[in-house]
Amino acid sequence: MNNEELKNTVKEKYSEIAQQSRQANESSCCGATGCCGDVDYTIFSENYEQLEGYNADADLGLGCGIPTEFAQIKPGDTVIDLGSGAGNDCFVARALTGEKGKVIGIDFTQAMIDKARENAEKLGFNNVEFRYGDIEKLPVTSAKADVIISNCVLNLVPDKVKAFSEIFRVLKPGGHLSVSDVVLKGELPEVLKTTAEMYAGCVSGAVQKDEYLQIMQQCGLENIKIQKEKVISVPDDILLNYLSEADLSTFKQSGTGIYSITVYAEKSIETSGCGCGCSC
Repeated sequence: MNNEELKNTVKEKYSEIAQQSRQANESSCCGATGCCGDVDYTIFSENYEQLEGYNADADLGLGCGIPTEFAQIKPGDTVIDLGSGAGNDCFVARALTGEKGKVIGIDFTQAMIDKARENAEKLGFNNVEFRYGDIEKLPVTSAKADVIISNCVLNLVPDKVKAFSEIFRVLKPGGHLSVSDVVLKGELPEVLKTTAEMYAGCVSGAVQKDEYLQIMQQCGLENIKIQKEKVISVPDDILLNYLSEADLSTFKQSGTGIYSITVYAEKSIETSGCGCGCSC
């Protein structure tokens, strides 16, 4: 699929997910019930329930980390959440930045925006807003954010150079990011790379870990460091929807690993250019 087809696949899947409860979304690897079989697993998500600001209605179980845990958000900060879904990370960030801060969630699935706005209205927050927009072309002015967070979303963006260039543009000089995402070490079987459901499920859109970090550096970000890393084990029940028993055995012996990482990076106070590596 080309980039636009990939984006449309993600929109379709996450529009379905937005209409479901977390319990329904946990029944398959990519959220929408039935897309990877009726398997009751929570592969990526972590438990938010003890965090200040947590709201169960906003938690669809779609993340692969807790980026706010490492984001060093301070009272009064402006925080932008990329791929904000139903608002889960935004509301946790709002508890950290306080009433004097600002949280902006951005998502390109309208159903998610609608759900997040409904949740914010129920909570009575007037300093949390949700904007419809594409991460490759963010609907935000330059140098707006003190902190950018994202949770298991950037792997869904076809052009990751554009995404990180936009992150660089939107960060204030001296600002920083903390993003949780899925990366690879080694090569996936070809059938997993080309399966739409596995793309929407945050697997086939993942790039190599070293490449991911190099893209961040290429786009002008500095002091890049991995804050947390964990292995993700996709259950055999799901993989057997796409692989034969023999192919599954070969894959498991190949040494390929799927990982969730949470990464920190900064935009220098003394910075110039747009972050795209082209000195524009």
